[in-house]
Amino acid sequence: MVVGDISTGTDVLVIGAGPGGYVAAIRAGQLDLDVTLVEKDAYGGTCLNYGCIPSKAMITASDLAHEAGHAEEMGIYADPEVEMGEMVGWKDGVVDQLTGGVEKLCKANGVELMEGRAEFADENKARIVHGGEGQGSETVEFEHAIVSTGSRPIEIPGFSFDDDPVLDSRQALALEEVPESLVIVGAGYIGMELAGVFAKLGTDVTVVEMLDSVLPGYEDDLARPVKKKAEELGIDFHFGEAASDWEESGDGITVRTENEDGEVSEFGAEKVMVAVGREPVTDTLGLENTGVEPDENGFVPTDDRARTEVDHIYAIGDVAGEPMLAHKASKEGQVAAEVIAGEPSALDYQAVPAAVFTDPEIGTVGLTESEAEAEGFEPAVGQFPFNASGRALTTGHADGFVRVVADEPSGFLLGAQIVGPEASELIAELGLAIEMGATLEDVAATIHTHPTLSEAVMEAAENALGHAIHTLNR
Repeated sequence: MVVGDISTGTDVLVIGAGPGGYVAAIRAGQLDLDVTLVEKDAYGGTCLNYGCIPSKAMITASDLAHEAGHAEEMGIYADPEVEMGEMVGWKDGVVDQLTGGVEKLCKANGVELMEGRAEFADENKARIVHGGEGQGSETVEFEHAIVSTGSRPIEIPGFSFDDDPVLDSRQALALEEVPESLVIVGAGYIGMELAGVFAKLGTDVTVVEMLDSVLPGYEDDLARPVKKKAEELGIDFHFGEAASDWEESGDGITVRTENEDGEVSEFGAEKVMVAVGREPVTDTLGLENTGVEPDENGFVPTDDRARTEVDHIYAIGDVAGEPMLAHKASKEGQVAAEVIAGEPSALDYQAVPAAVFTDPEIGTVGLTESEAEAEGFEPAVGQFPFNASGRALTTGHADGFVRVVADEPSGFLLGAQIVGPEASELIAELGLAIEMGATLEDVAATIHTHPTLSEAVMEAAENALGHAIHTLNR
């Protein structure tokens, strides 16, 4: 028997329980608002279940296996055996622990959890369709709504994710066996991160990219060490080629690509993973019933308080546009909840860090030198190479550098770029420096523990001031 439609009410309806939505729901609960959080798949969203956390778990595991088998220069000789199913099981355990924690935190903060797919009926009402036969639906009336439905991988013509040999990143991270060979379409951060994972596990990896370099959008000197290391791992790159189609052949498939001159190339592999970007999930919400209109790319325009053109409807995370980063979504979720509660809260994007978990890692925040010049600053730039860092050398990972960009007259930090070991961790110090209005002198004068990788941050600031000790000054 189908359960009939029932109606409930709430102060705040949050649609999507990813790192934006669940943070918004918890913060709203802390502010004594009545909150309903709707999720159609899994608490924690793509990030915790299928993206950020699973990929970093697999990166850590593949790094460990690779380093154990390639440490002869340290006097260590080993030939590790990888059981892919057990590795994936460990990864799934990490995910389960985190997603279970999200659910507990929501309940502890008074958030009403509701499973199902939400669709707006009008600007103050949404219908929640529950999964499963006979589960029915219900209507939720709300005073405020926060849209946080995230994004999905872009599917390119001829490569349906429903076809067995064609993978998106989620499917690739769930493979129970290491493929002998893999073609990856796209050399962005997802493609490059997983190219490294599978290459270190023994897969013969080929990357095809329609642009002319890896990690488009990052400066060449940041991407170059990543490409160099990937080539050392045996990854084969083909630039200026777009994937056109594929067909089964022998024990695997043949992927065809085409360049701008119409020349066709063929690559044999066991599977193909498509990682050409992600698109916002805004086409299933019935936004047209609220007066909220996404732009031509499906993103929902918002102001510095996460509000859409309809004041009581908010959009956060990937649906609100670039950068499509989990930590940006979480901050937007906090701000949206606080604004709804009447708090004086607003978004400030000047110090949003980004990281790529390749080998070596990349971490960036704020302005590059060229961006600083374009905005009218007189940039002072300092750089310190990791091959001059004692700690980096003792880890066996000394590729890359730390670079800081400051305003020459005032000394204020404007941005930083890091490529090298633990760049994703090191960038936090420089993000804090920018956020608090620190100067080069502030960073240089801060005594850093020796021997640590973080000393490279101090030395880069000193280099910008012209008195670095462990590298030649500019």
